[in-house]
Amino acid sequence: MISGHARESARFYRLGTFLYTRPLRPALPRPQNTAMRVLGIETSCDDTGVAVYDAVRGLLAHRLYSQTPIHAQYGGIVPELASRDHVHKLLPLVRAVMTEAQSSAADINGVAYTAGPGLAGALLVGAAVGRALAYAWGVPAIGVHHMEGHLLSPMLESERPAFPFLALLVSGGHTLLADVRGVGDYGVLGESLDDAAGEAFDKTAKLLGLGYPGGPAIASAATGGRPGRFTFPRPMTEKPGLDFSFSGLKTAVVNVVEGQKLGRQVVADIAHAFQEAAVDTLVIKCRRALAQSGHQRLVVAGGVSANRLLRERMAEMARAHGTEVYYPRPEFCTDNGAMIAYTGYLRLAAGQHVDLAFGAQPRWEIDTLPRLN
Repeated sequence: MISGHARESARFYRLGTFLYTRPLRPALPRPQNTAMRVLGIETSCDDTGVAVYDAVRGLLAHRLYSQTPIHAQYGGIVPELASRDHVHKLLPLVRAVMTEAQSSAADINGVAYTAGPGLAGALLVGAAVGRALAYAWGVPAIGVHHMEGHLLSPMLESERPAFPFLALLVSGGHTLLADVRGVGDYGVLGESLDDAAGEAFDKTAKLLGLGYPGGPAIASAATGGRPGRFTFPRPMTEKPGLDFSFSGLKTAVVNVVEGQKLGRQVVADIAHAFQEAAVDTLVIKCRRALAQSGHQRLVVAGGVSANRLLRERMAEMARAHGTEVYYPRPEFCTDNGAMIAYTGYLRLAAGQHVDLAFGAQPRWEIDTLPRLN
């Protein structure tokens, strides 16, 4: 009898055979080249993203498969299920994107994949596929830092921020402020000491019985909330510094929930108060960081950057202080292959690449990345 793992591996191989249209040979480093077409693969967590970016024509195609229905029944991400679903979905998604981009293996000049940070198993799926395709096609490969992808995602838009700028990266796994002087030249000014902002949204939504993912659920419930019914702290805003802490805010919500009968209106009121507190905290820290750094441009990226209230408050702050704020379009706020393809293109075009060995870095500090000259 063939085991489940064997059947899965065999299926994985069969799905991949269509891609091997060149003789197998080692990928060689290429000289600096701006006329490139790059396949990007993102599998850091629970979304499978694939894109093709062309240096001349821009983004040719991108697709995203969300695992939310799989994990919603558990109230959060189950790493093993995430890894297995990437195995099933990644190569069919690559095939679909390559077709949509009207690209064959011969058109691809490099492959970029997310190497970290993220879930180890999920990262390894993308790294294994990305490195194998690059080897088969005889092109260089590059492992991309997930948060650098988010940070540079506004560069996919027609209105791009010029360097230098301040960046707020805010997602389910990360919250940090960075002084961005150029690609790879990042100085971390502040970061979360415990829960990330997106994680706080997820945990609060679970407390309120709103389901997963928490960001959209909280935002939706908050629309019916009554202002002033509850008030939550804006953590670490009374102290100097740019670090974040959202565990105290989460605890404040727990204390209120324990003393309430959670009817629909009460849930909406708590969601409203929580969202106000979380957004105010992010805006206060950004205003402080802009004043300290002297920057007049701010990039806000990551899944939480799609929050409508956050964008409204950031716009108010920008008007008051003469600051320009840049975002990726909503579809590029969450994890996606486009940001990985673009970031990979920048590094591959500069001559960076990885050797035949590949791996994953579940923990990877963004300020350790090599800068591009």
